[in-house]
Amino acid sequence: MKTKILAVGPHPDDIEFGCAPVLIQEVRNGNQVRILVLTQGEASTSGAPEERIEEARAAAKAMGTEIEFLEMGGDCHLRQDIQSAVAIAREIRRFEPEIVLAPHPDENQHPDHVVASKLVRDATRLARYGGLTELRDLPRHAIGHLYFYSITQTFLPTPDIVIDVSSIESQWEQAIACHQSQMKTKAYLRLVQTRARALGATIGVSSAVGLWANDPIRLSRLSDLTLSSRNY
Repeated sequence: MKTKILAVGPHPDDIEFGCAPVLIQEVRNGNQVRILVLTQGEASTSGAPEERIEEARAAAKAMGTEIEFLEMGGDCHLRQDIQSAVAIAREIRRFEPEIVLAPHPDENQHPDHVVASKLVRDATRLARYGGLTELRDLPRHAIGHLYFYSITQTFLPTPDIVIDVSSIESQWEQAIACHQSQMKTKAYLRLVQTRARALGATIGVSSAVGLWANDPIRLSRLSDLTLSSRNY
């Protein structure tokens, strides 16, 4: 049975910079992945919204994922309010994911990042409430797991999960390279690769991505952990 994974990003390139290789691996394993983007990058210095949408669609194709855009007021205008949380909850009910990925809730250089994180956290809870009038036309849905990914933060607590993504570095590069409008302002590919390789070194692999759990990670027994995170 396929696992459904929903990754939410505030801007057209955030998922590519933050957790794309995790999604690529899941697609390769036969799971169904959907990307939900909350703005069109309207405030960007480089790249018109139409251009950025096409870049995001090209990146999604390179990753093998589905992609949807949600109108929530535009870049730099995301707000943590009930209407926005309900809109995301509606998408969760429609797709019925087992796993949801959202930006890390720590403050960073863009206010939309932390707002998106809190909105997704709230939406995952609202999606399971059967009595919400705004959502009664769709069956309620309780997700299994909520994890956070880092878009640009460098100094964060040690991730709860570190995933070896060494085998799909080239496909990840292809997805990032789709965002040519953003490459004009900063060497994002180099920044992303440097962070991934530094994290990979902590577990003895070429490249890795970290995730932070919203809730404690549940195991039936300690021996379910089959891979060591130690670099001996």
